[in-house]
Amino acid sequence: MARADRDELVYPREYALSKITLVLGILFWALMLVGTFGIMLLYVLIGYVLYLFAQSALIAHIKGNGVEVTPAQFPDLHAQFVSCCQTLQINGSPQVYVLQGGGMMNAFAARFLGLQYIVLLSDVVDAMAEHPDGVRFYLGHELGHLRMRHIGKHFLRWPALWLPLLGAAYSRAKESTCDRHGAACSTTPENAARALAVLAAGRARWKDINLDSYARQLSETGGFWMSFHELTGGYPWLTKRVARVMEHKPSLPRRNRWAGVMAAIVPYGGRIGGAGVVILYFYIVIFILTIGLPIYRDQLPRLHAYLMFSETAMTRSALEDYYINNHDVPSSLAEIGQKEHLNNGDTLALNEHNMTITVTSHNKSMLITPGINKQKHISWYCTPGTDMQAAQMPATCVNGGH
Repeated sequence: MARADRDELVYPREYALSKITLVLGILFWALMLVGTFGIMLLYVLIGYVLYLFAQSALIAHIKGNGVEVTPAQFPDLHAQFVSCCQTLQINGSPQVYVLQGGGMMNAFAARFLGLQYIVLLSDVVDAMAEHPDGVRFYLGHELGHLRMRHIGKHFLRWPALWLPLLGAAYSRAKESTCDRHGAACSTTPENAARALAVLAAGRARWKDINLDSYARQLSETGGFWMSFHELTGGYPWLTKRVARVMEHKPSLPRRNRWAGVMAAIVPYGGRIGGAGVVILYFYIVIFILTIGLPIYRDQLPRLHAYLMFSETAMTRSALEDYYINNHDVPSSLAEIGQKEHLNNGDTLALNEHNMTITVTSHNKSMLITPGINKQKHISWYCTPGTDMQAAQMPATCVNGGH
């Protein structure tokens, strides 16, 4: 098996998308750090600690329950792994484990504190028992993720990965790159295609799949809904993946342009895909309508009352100064240089007998009455007037304060 040239194994669009997402991600972090450096550092630290615990739990589960592939343990798998590393010119091999997957047909790569891991779920290994290149393809695919640093290296570009179209396109490009790595580890393109076909036909029927007939299903991927869900998803359709490992530049149908327009307003949702994001939007809207709006309607009058009290601050301060200096109440607001009509349309009225201020806003009124506290300072207390309730009064006003 000839050694593979690295540049040929990288899907052409991955380099460009990688640079774009990195630049946009760095720009986002730079803008955030300019204004909120301390808070951002705290969030980053909290996020890293949470990631550390989650990743350590995964690695502990793999090491504690999986079977490490070594020359003495599953030597056939180990020989395929070594051969694949040589083909891809990878030094410093990661640790490889076989783990019971509960029926899942998959494999994955992981990083933790500088160490690299590849996990083959047992159902994939069993399904590929009669396939000479089956496991080799999956090993190559996961080695591609590690080689291209797809695992755990997204912090800087993370904000850009949520952008519509861009984040999903970058994810699909990475998968196409790793499929090329898997194909390079296979002895023939057909063997690589059949290894992928197990994800479509299952652990037994993959042996009977007609790859030419399967490739003809590509014609169905250009419709509106097929295009939309691929543009918002992180994986190319399996029919396309099979076609690409069989030939680098297959003839693929053009995606529906209107699907691109719709996908442009759907942020990338990772593995949940476009449908998952739409469902998430739906639940957010339902939450807002059922919980958010009632809370908003309840808090809005309180906010309005707080603003009514706050806009009397200068008048209250002027009244305090006048009372301290004259031991009396002014006859009008004009006497202390205050306006009865505010710029926002609200009005103030002064009771010259007890120095109570009545503020009226949009046909609602509040009475703000002075009182002498234990420190011989004037405190102000609120009581509801027209179309207002006691529960709506600001806490600083109910308890007394400036």
